[in-house]
Amino acid sequence: MSPPAEFVHAFADLGEVTIHHVSAGADPHSSPPVVLLHGWPETWFEWRHVMAVLAERHPVIAPDLRGLGDSSRPGGGYDKRTVADDVFRLLSGHLGLDRWHLVGHDWGGPTAFALAAAHPEAALSLTVIDVVIPGDGGEFSQGGRRWHHAFHRTPDLPEALVGGRERTYLGWFYRAYSARPDAIDGEAVDEYLRTYSQPEALRAGFAYYRNLPRDMADNEALLATGFRLPMPVLAIGGGRTDAFGRAGEVEASMRRVAYDVRGLIAENCGHFVPEEDPELTARAILDHVGRCG
Repeated sequence: MSPPAEFVHAFADLGEVTIHHVSAGADPHSSPPVVLLHGWPETWFEWRHVMAVLAERHPVIAPDLRGLGDSSRPGGGYDKRTVADDVFRLLSGHLGLDRWHLVGHDWGGPTAFALAAAHPEAALSLTVIDVVIPGDGGEFSQGGRRWHHAFHRTPDLPEALVGGRERTYLGWFYRAYSARPDAIDGEAVDEYLRTYSQPEALRAGFAYYRNLPRDMADNEALLATGFRLPMPVLAIGGGRTDAFGRAGEVEASMRRVAYDVRGLIAENCGHFVPEEDPELTARAILDHVGRCG
């Protein structure tokens, strides 16, 4: 199903990077919007079904992160603090917003964490979906089970092997990391391949992984000061660990970095929870946002 026609696409020129973003629902100046941050190998499009539900009650904004989707692809700046600052400049500087609810899936989760940590006065709530926080004291790559983390961090080789074979390589993740192999439908796959097959898109995506050591060091240093997120946090894990869902790992991670945490297991989902069960995802976000005002 294509996104509703009411979805509005726009671009924000932030200098070093241009961020494509999609909005739905009421004017975001009327009430704090829900900001949805996607992961790899996806774009804002992973939220299309969730957005349609959220927009009935809240303004919604879903940007393409730096280097991905239809945003521009700078040569650097893929550590999550810099990616989070892109989102902050989009929301605060470009759109003139001062408060919002954050939601992040996959790499969008560490990005949302970095944004909430840098601007806790602006983040009314945080929802993190099937990812843990690098440097929180846990095991980000599950002891190597998430084998692609190391592969993507290898210089140059992933681009050489995957370039021209994006449908084969990315298609494996869409199927293997979902409890249902067809959870990410053909329309979505085509949309993701449209952007990930563009020049430099693979490099930008792999750069998210290549900056993992820096992300870990940044977060370890922050947490060593005693800092913890003050806003309410909802941690959602995919319950199907055979489909690479992280289950209770997400809540455990967020309890190491935040004071007020609730956990939820999406029982019939693997890793791609927002697309595997958009209704559950939307309901959970609405409930969490409703608790946080």
